Amino acid sequence: MNGAIGWFARNHVAANLLLGAIVIAGLVSLPRMPQKTFPDIDINAISVSVEYLGAAPEEVEEGVCIRIEEELEGIEGIERIRSTSNEGSCHVTIELFEYADDSRALDDVKNRVDSIDTFPEEAEKPIITLIIMQRSVMDIAVTGPTDERMLKVMGQRIRDEIAALPGITQVELLNTRPYEISIEISEASLQRNGLSFDQVANAVRAASLDLPGGAIKTQAGDILLRTKGQAYWGADFEDLIVLTRTDGTRVRLAEVANVVDGFKDTDQAMRFNGKLAAMVRVNRTGEQDILVMTEVLRNYIDDAQLRLPDGVDLTVWSDNSVMLRDRLDTLLASARQGFLMVLFILAIFLRPRLSFWVSVGVPVSFLGAIFLASTLGLSIDSISLFGFILVLGILVDDAIVIGESVHTEQSAAKAARPPGMSDEEIEESLLQQAISGTRKVSVPVIFGVLTTVAAFTPMLLGPGTIGQIQQIITTVVICCLVFSLIESQLVLPAHLGHRHAETPGAEVGLMLIPVFAIVLSGWASSLYNFVGLAILTTTLFYAWHVHGGYDRAATRVIAMQARFAAALENFTVTRFRDAVATAIYWRYTVIAIALTVLLAVVATLASGRVPFSFFPPLDSDRVTARLTMPLGTSARVTEESVLYLERTAMRVAEKLENEANEAGFKPPVVHFLSAVGGHPVSNSGSGPPSAGGPAAGGGHLGEVTMELLPNQQRHIDTDEVAKIWREAAGPISDATELSFTYSLFSAGEAINIQLEGDDLNALKELASRLRGLLAEYPGVIDITDSFRTGKSELKLDILPSGEVLGLTLGKLARQVRQAYYGEEVQRVQRGRDDVRVMVRYTDAERRTLDSLANMRIRTPDGSEVPFATVAAADLGRGFSAIRRSNRRRVVNVTADVDRNVITANEVLASMRKEKLPALLRDYPRITTSLEGAQREQGEAMSSLIPLFGVALFMIYTLLAVPLRSYSQPFIIMSVIPFAFVGAIIGHLLMMSVGLLTGLAMMSVMGIIAASGVVVNSSLVLVHAINEAQASGDGLRDAVLNSAASRLRPILLTSLTTFVGLSPLLLNRSVQAQFLVPMACSLAFGVLLSTVVTLFVVPSGYVILEDLRSAFRTDTGPHELDLTDAGLESGKAQP
Repeated sequence: MNGAIGWFARNHVAANLLLGAIVIAGLVSLPRMPQKTFPDIDINAISVSVEYLGAAPEEVEEGVCIRIEEELEGIEGIERIRSTSNEGSCHVTIELFEYADDSRALDDVKNRVDSIDTFPEEAEKPIITLIIMQRSVMDIAVTGPTDERMLKVMGQRIRDEIAALPGITQVELLNTRPYEISIEISEASLQRNGLSFDQVANAVRAASLDLPGGAIKTQAGDILLRTKGQAYWGADFEDLIVLTRTDGTRVRLAEVANVVDGFKDTDQAMRFNGKLAAMVRVNRTGEQDILVMTEVLRNYIDDAQLRLPDGVDLTVWSDNSVMLRDRLDTLLASARQGFLMVLFILAIFLRPRLSFWVSVGVPVSFLGAIFLASTLGLSIDSISLFGFILVLGILVDDAIVIGESVHTEQSAAKAARPPGMSDEEIEESLLQQAISGTRKVSVPVIFGVLTTVAAFTPMLLGPGTIGQIQQIITTVVICCLVFSLIESQLVLPAHLGHRHAETPGAEVGLMLIPVFAIVLSGWASSLYNFVGLAILTTTLFYAWHVHGGYDRAATRVIAMQARFAAALENFTVTRFRDAVATAIYWRYTVIAIALTVLLAVVATLASGRVPFSFFPPLDSDRVTARLTMPLGTSARVTEESVLYLERTAMRVAEKLENEANEAGFKPPVVHFLSAVGGHPVSNSGSGPPSAGGPAAGGGHLGEVTMELLPNQQRHIDTDEVAKIWREAAGPISDATELSFTYSLFSAGEAINIQLEGDDLNALKELASRLRGLLAEYPGVIDITDSFRTGKSELKLDILPSGEVLGLTLGKLARQVRQAYYGEEVQRVQRGRDDVRVMVRYTDAERRTLDSLANMRIRTPDGSEVPFATVAAADLGRGFSAIRRSNRRRVVNVTADVDRNVITANEVLASMRKEKLPALLRDYPRITTSLEGAQREQGEAMSSLIPLFGVALFMIYTLLAVPLRSYSQPFIIMSVIPFAFVGAIIGHLLMMSVGLLTGLAMMSVMGIIAASGVVVNSSLVLVHAINEAQASGDGLRDAVLNSAASRLRPILLTSLTTFVGLSPLLLNRSVQAQFLVPMACSLAFGVLLSTVVTLFVVPSGYVILEDLRSAFRTDTGPHELDLTDAGLESGKAQP
């Protein structure tokens, strides 16, 4: 490396070309990186969905889910199989190990499931897909028409027009019922015409078809033969002939049945701001740029609104580009502010010219990392941007150490420079000092960067969703560090080794270049604005310079910097040397005090004063009231409760508007969205897939959502809005669940205890008792479980009298299914819609129990008998859904916590201690496990401990090699526990001002990252002591002189890291919530470790010499002389 340093320093053309190549590569790569709100996260799961319409959950479980589970047993890479049996559908989720090849696993699953030939005949073909995180770009609400058909037609028109726009590839219409043609025949009509459902269905199939008949090959050419009789609309079906009597009269379908060309009989409706609505969702695919897409969409909305009929409105409900822009603006503003603060710190400690070249390493490293990140397939998103901000203050560390070393060498050479030296000799002297200064610290600098890389390495291997986020951050950090090292070793010496104009104006002018660039970039909204502002600023600056004001100001700036440098030098020579001398004299006391502080912080953490939450929910700009009524509740009853929630939301909005007007803010509530028949908003959030697949819909489900202004534009936090709404709504009669959520992203429920067994009744009983235990803890809210009693059901059985007539249970069940669910006659394609044609009883008959008693069963000989004479019906109640995990039935008990009162970890620790074991003794065949956030936490922590051990070993190795010592690395690594101390103290300070609520998993990641950063300063100090001793200094002089000479670079590296992150620490936006805990750990960990480096490390170094002396027979030259005047008095000798 020394040869490369000298060659590039002497060949400044090569150094500048290397610098230019890095800059150009980064600038070229930047526009090619896709921009996303959030990076694409691999779920590592496969979904299998099978429709078995009309079947009860128990029938679905036995006929479909269990058979799929058994067939998938033994496939390589599967970690867990979960399934949910709903009414009419089965959803199976196959979770894969991190190392599994998802494409191969998908093929294996498809082959196994497709080979199953024992599914019920009525079951649909399985749909097998790889689960991917939703990539929604924009949701557009279509409101206006009060007629459901017109609303759907308008929604389809909007969907098709958007799909035709350039750059838009995936559009879907949501929350509308599918078309269906229902041929409804009464029992009386069947008897009057001597028909059965089979006869009607067969007649429709025979009359409604298109069939190719081949071709007639004539001499003139081929003539195709076609039978064209397919019916597509209700009126077409009405004209079909279903019966020809013996007298030749033909009976049309309309004469025996009512043909309804309408919608599938499902309970589903949505209102937007009180109006009936449909939702058009635009998703991105691949690497599409979300900002480009939303610009196209907004232009379309503005244009389409002018063309749409009066009363039809298009309103943007969800625009993820707004979130992306807010995040980009927030993080870029933090980066600009942090960089300016770093420049300010550098300018105080170093000469402006040196500060400039040190700071140049930051944008160069960023551009180099952008080039490398683009090559690795990363995108510009909130997570990758955080990686750049995180490393902002760290990037200048190596340049500071090298620059300070070169500055010291050149200053010493300048003082000893004989008079009369030529310019060429001075230039050669400066160049030689730049090379020697760089080489002097190249070893600690290179290995210091490598230790930082080693500390971040465990985050490349973390499991789960959090692990993938950490991988992105770590990749960005490592890329930046690599190019920072290249720039500091090969480019920086070439710039510091050449003579430059040393007038105050030239030096300050050089420093103002990055300042102006950063300030202007914050003001400019585009490149044109940036150029215009730059020209204006340059003109004003030139005018100021011509009149002499600039030179006078620059002279004052240089004088102020010189006074500060002199004060720091005086402090170093007097106060600091004395303090270090006192520390090493009382070295054992210093170590004892340090250990006491460490133990006190550990005790504080153990006392619970700093609560831990694996992944604190991120407050979004929406509050959602999620309502679940008892299964079987009619949509009308559910709608009444939804309207009540909507009215209370509007009252809350009115109250908040009045408060906002008084405070000078805009009204915080923007839109309302309500739904009956499902939970469309809460089920579309980011996070892990739900157990067993998508949630089922039904008339018993409802939801109301308030959309708020961005956090910075309103006077109240999202959690406060949710709290006010919850109190205003109160409990809803008969509701089984009413929860208010406001999380943007969550790793899962705060508390999720999964009960596993085979007896659903026992699981239900235990879940009820467990809910009672959770309710005893203050601060535990929204307690519920996944068990739901199903709808009332009639269980049919055949009587002996029916068997005598040749009936079987299967024939009986088929006729009942035809009458009430219906028999699918065919499917017709109308445009993009796949329309089912069903034959069944009339709507009135399907809604009364009396119709079953009056039903006629057709026997094999063609006769008709009353239902009651051949079958029995037993009224009971089943299950709404049956969930399974690893081939056992499960019930999940979930709850949220008020983090200001209690944490999930505290609740679970208390329950595990006494209450839960005592409860489980009554249910020996039921086992428990933790799911949701607790499962993620367990997986992350179990992998983190060995990975952190590996990182520590890597750091030790990287320290031992350059030091050529087995023992000295332990002195350097002694600062690592104090990175933990600093992080905890930092969290306590941030909690005291309301910026944090406690520790999080990202806090732990920050501590691990800090463990690699904090050893850099210690390595520089210990390396300097070793060099001083190698040059002949005694131990005392080596320790004191090295500590004094390394004070400035150690302070600089720590302060730049802290101030580089400080704007992010003070950022209260939603976009920064997820990032602040890691930044807090790193910033405060590095800051406190500086004190440890300056006093504890020298004390530890001397103690190590004490131990060596104790084991020597001959004390040797390194024995510490305690009678030395300086150490005896605790004062340093000048």
